[in-house]
Amino acid sequence: VRGGGTDHAGGALRLLAGSRPPLAASARSNSNRAAIGHVQRQRYGRLYPLLLVSTDGSTVRLRYGEPKRILMMPLDSNTLPEAERKARLRRQFPSKRKAKEEETFEGIDLDTYKKFWKK
Repeated sequence: VRGGGTDHAGGALRLLAGSRPPLAASARSNSNRAAIGHVQRQRYGRLYPLLLVSTDGSTVRLRYGEPKRILMMPLDSNTLPEAERKARLRRQFPSKRKAKEEETFEGIDLDTYKKFWKK
């Protein structure tokens, strides 16, 4: 029926549209909206993809403020075996190098090198 009459198909569509869940019905357009798919706020506009590697080898993809590819969580040295813990400590803190002794020219005969000097 055209004009001012009611249309049964249009009424059914209105009933279906009115039966939406309440979460989908209200959409707040500010920064307090829950971000499930992506970050909505402009404050966090530039975040870089990052792969976070846990100590057990599991990985999680997340966004990070600095451009890095992989970030590894620190390993708890208390859970390692004694030999591996000592090896890691040796690699982390190498022994200090011995100071080099300066060369002394006491035992050198300078007359043998006289031919290399310019006059």
